Order: sequence, then structure tokens, then C-alpha cells
Amino acid sequence: MIEKRIDELIKILNKASYEYHTLDAPTITDQEYDDYYAELVRLETLHPNLVRSDSPTVRVGSTVIDEFTKVVHERPMMSLDDIFSEEEVISFDERVHKVIPNPTYVCELKIDGLSVSLLYKNGKLVRGATRGDGTTGEDITHNVRTIKSVPLSLPEDIDIEVRGEIYMPKASFEKLNEQRKANGEKAFANPRNAAAGSVRQLDSKVAAQRNLDTFLYQIPNPDDYNVKTQEEALQFMKNLTFTVNPNIKHAKNIKEVVEYINYWQQNRPTLPYEIDGIVIKVNNLSDQRKLGFTARVPKWAIAYKFPAEEVLTKLTNIEFCVGRTGKITPRADLTPVHLAGSIISSVTLHNEDYIKEKDIRINDTIVIHKAGDVIPEVVCVKKERRTGDEIEFKMVTNCPICGSKLVRKESEAAYFCLNPKCDARKIEGLIHFASRDAMYLEGFGDNIVEDFYNMGFLHSIDEYYTLYTHKEELKELEGFGEKSIQNLLQAIETSKENSLERLLFGLGIRHVGKKTAVILASQYHTLDNIIAADYESLCAVPDIGDIIAKSIVEYFSNESNMAMINKLKEYGVNMEYKGKPKEINEIFNDKTFVLTGTLNMPREEAKELIEHRGGKVTSSVTSKTDVVIVGESPGSKYTKAQSLGIEIWDEQQFVNNINL
Repeated sequence: MIEKRIDELIKILNKASYEYHTLDAPTITDQEYDDYYAELVRLETLHPNLVRSDSPTVRVGSTVIDEFTKVVHERPMMSLDDIFSEEEVISFDERVHKVIPNPTYVCELKIDGLSVSLLYKNGKLVRGATRGDGTTGEDITHNVRTIKSVPLSLPEDIDIEVRGEIYMPKASFEKLNEQRKANGEKAFANPRNAAAGSVRQLDSKVAAQRNLDTFLYQIPNPDDYNVKTQEEALQFMKNLTFTVNPNIKHAKNIKEVVEYINYWQQNRPTLPYEIDGIVIKVNNLSDQRKLGFTARVPKWAIAYKFPAEEVLTKLTNIEFCVGRTGKITPRADLTPVHLAGSIISSVTLHNEDYIKEKDIRINDTIVIHKAGDVIPEVVCVKKERRTGDEIEFKMVTNCPICGSKLVRKESEAAYFCLNPKCDARKIEGLIHFASRDAMYLEGFGDNIVEDFYNMGFLHSIDEYYTLYTHKEELKELEGFGEKSIQNLLQAIETSKENSLERLLFGLGIRHVGKKTAVILASQYHTLDNIIAADYESLCAVPDIGDIIAKSIVEYFSNESNMAMINKLKEYGVNMEYKGKPKEINEIFNDKTFVLTGTLNMPREEAKELIEHRGGKVTSSVTSKTDVVIVGESPGSKYTKAQSLGIEIWDEQQFVNNINL
């Protein structure tokens, strides 16, 4: 009778645990569970010979081992190749198509945890093992038994191995770190490290307190169970009471794969556990066999890794760049590294104080991230990795281009080259004048401007408007045909009609950025009015203030600057503000737009049209985006907009709405 009651209690409790932890659909209350559990503990204490290996009481952790024993996997636990871009996802699909005419895929969340192999004999858990090197892992059975989502017995007396991931939920991670801080212990860096540290405890009681969890996703020998697809394998494991992630997608084509990736890249913060990417597998197992393996990875699966928020790299050198204002900016050369979807090989170090505060040295290993997901910057130095080969930073005292003595101005962190004839300063100023946000001389890239400077065609801003006098000389240059020269000269001619704010910004007046230029132009309407304005009246303009006012007065007090402006007037460059009051349009007002693909009109023009009607243009698609405007060959932003159900306009619809 006692043995029968123990059997009943184990069945009730294991079923309740499965319903609660795996199905998230409990059928008994917590109080009922606690009552059944207490009864089982009492019976097992009185009759220790009747304690079973699949009893839920073993989950509290009672086993202490001396060391981990090695486990040789019957079938290797292979890793996957990592990819980092949409283009690489499409390339994977193209490789698959060369062998499989019409493949479909199963997409799974890539759980950020620790790979595990679970082995069952006659339906009973007999071993849990880490992946190790893929061939040999470590026996962690004593800790695996404490994980409540791991079934200790299966509904069938079956021999089977399943593989998946042990992870620590976010809530458990936060609770664990709070406890460690309270105990004066070092907090874990992330849930993955915490999970890995937990399953490698010699005392299973420690693992039992960590509230680990699992998702299972692979049967290494599916043919033995008449399983034909990855989808069927996942369902087969669910039927055996294993926890399978619910966010699985059967994608009919690579477009659906990309949509799935974009959706979870956006929505991953909503999950109660960490993911670091998406695993893409060819669904049909016979197709998998046709595709086969390389020496180390399957050809039928790939792991798309989300852009890293922070990465490590080596700082190999520090160089010094001269800006258009003479400001000297240290720049770090890095060992190239993937970061947030791009390859980073250099990063600004801002100034001497910044470098000293972070104690950055040549040959340091550093952590970098993208500030605002755009500009890479140094987070910190990994000082514990220093070997003694590091070189302390030393600020240069002379301009690296012209050799002039550098000056550090009062209340500023930066050093400046004050030589107005410094070649680097002149070139940077010319590049700035031609840039998209300034006078937008289309076709004048950095290299062309530098070449024209070195050839003597361009030494000051006004000389852009005399370039036509060098037309015959330009024809002699390699890569400059009649058409390309005509395009450059036309861009110069077109720029004469620009509104005042573009010219103001292009002049490169210190502290006068794009926004400030608009404020000044809309306030004073003509360049002559700005030139005539004194310090006090400039300070009275909203958002101008002391520093900007002083800089403006100083710039227009300089005789050479005024001589250059007079030449620009002679050459017909517009000196008046052409801006108009916003024409508020309900279709655009207070809405957020994203532009993607190639538009017939310049993108800057489209942006201005939207903003002129009360809208706002951003660079990335989010749930807060109202409309995505697509041109030819739209990229992932178009796909993401579709997956998020955001309104999409083609260019013709955009033009029609502009003209309403």
C-alpha cells in the first residue's frame, strides 16, 4: 500500500510540475502541490528503500561529487556557423538552393545559455552532460536533476537522447545577484555566466537554489523514432513532456525567415530569458542529409547572431587627426571587429582628458559599444589583461601636419592647431563646405577634394566657384571624363541657390552647427544682417548664448573671412534665407517616417518635405514608426515594417500626399 501511494504521489507531482513549468497551465493549486509533496517526503523518510530516482524530492539537491567525470558523446554535439547580417542569411539560402530546390526552414530562438545532452533509458533520466568540446563533455546529472522542467521520467519506457539549452531566467538572475551582493560576493555578469556557473557546482544544493530552466530542440538520431522533419522532432519531444520553446516558426521561404529575425530582434526584451540570435534549420531531415556537414558544422543550419551591444578588441595604435577648426582629435586604430552589424576598425578617443581618465594605452584590450546604436566608443579598458607591453598615452605637442605648436585653450579639453594655413585644416574645411548638410556639392567626395587641393585647384571655399576655369586641366586627370566634370560643375552652380542656413553651416564657423545655422538664418534673414549683429543682440537670440555669439563676432571680424564672403557674393551665391513657415499637413503632422530604398528625389529633399509639413524622419523602424516610405530595392527596414504592420507608402503615394 505504501509503495503504491508513493507511486501515485510521484505521478501526481511530476504531472503537476510538467503542467506548471512546461505547459504553463497548472491544474492543481500551490497548496495542493505542497500537501502532496509533504506527504511524499514523510513516506520516503520512513521508507528510504522506496525512494525512486524520478521522485520530485531529488530536485532539492542532495548529491555532492568530488569532481566532474568525462562523458564521450555517442554522436558529436556540433556547433553552428555564426552569421551577422541579412545578406549572409540570404547567402545561406542561396547555398541551400543549389542542393535543395524548394527548401523550407524552421526558425528557433537562440537561447543564451549552456548546451546540454539528456540521456534516458527505459524512460528514466540516467545522465545529463555538457557539450564540452563537442566530443567529450562533463557529467552534470546531479545538477540536471534539480531543474524542475527536466522530466525525471517519461510517459513512455523509451531510450532516447535529447539536446538543448540550460538557461537562467531573467527574474532568477536578478534575484541571485541581489543575494550575492547582500553576501558580499561578486555579482554574475550575465544570465549565461550564472547558468554555466550553476551547472558546474559540485554540490547540487547550490544548483537547486538557482532556479535554472531548459528548452530542448534536438534529437540526434531522429530516424530511430520515424521523425521526418525538425517540426516533427520538436512535437515528438513535447509529447514526451520536454519543454520546447513556443516561439518556433516554420518559414516557407527566406523572406519569412528575415521577417522572423527582424521581429525578435525588436521584441527580444519582452522575453523572460535572454536570447542572442536566431537558429535557422532546413526543416526536412532528408534534405539535411543531402546537404551534409563540413568538418565541424552542419551545412543545413546557421546561427544568426544579433548585433553585439559590446565587444572586445585590441587597440593597436593611436593617431592624431586635424579638424577644420584646428582641433586635434586622437583616434584609436583597432583590430577589426563586428559590432552592431558593421565592422569597426577605429574609434575616436576625443581628447587627452578622456584618454587619461580611462587610462587607455596602445596594445590594451578594450570594450567598445555603439553610442545610440550609431557611433562606436570605448566603454572601458580590460586592465586585468595587460601583459606589460602596453604603451602609455602621450599627447603630441605639435600639429602632425604642419608642425605648428599646439595650444590648449582655457576651459577646453582639446588642443588646437592655430595655423590658418595648415593643409589639414584647409582640406577639412573644404570637405565640410561640400558636405550633404552644408552646400551639398554632389560628387565632391573626400578624396576628390583632397586631390584638387594638392593639385592647386582648391585652396579656399570661394575657389569652388572658379573651378570651371580649370575644366581643360581636369580633363587630363584619370577618371575625369567630360560627363563627370560637367556633373561636378553643375553641382557647384546648383549650390548657388541654396538657402542661407546651408551657407552659414558650410562656412565652418566654430560652434555653429546645422541647427544653430537655421536659427540664425530664420532670425536675421540675410547674411549681411548677421554680419552687422553685435554680441549683445546675438546673445538675445534663443538658443544662441555667449560662446556662439563670441565665435560669430570673431569670425566676421576676420578680414580674410570677409574677403572670401565678398567673393562668394560676386560669384552669385545666395545670401538670403529661403525657409518658409511650416505648412502643417494632417497626413504628416506629428508622425514619424522612415525612408528606405532608392528614391528618385534626393533623400534630403524628401526629409525636408516631411519636416516642412510637421512630420519627423528617423533612421530605424520601431513600433513607434507611423509610415515607411520605400523606393527601389528596399532593405530590411521594409521587411521589418511589414512584420510590425506599419503603414507603407511607395514614392508615388508619398508625392501624392505631399501635393494634397
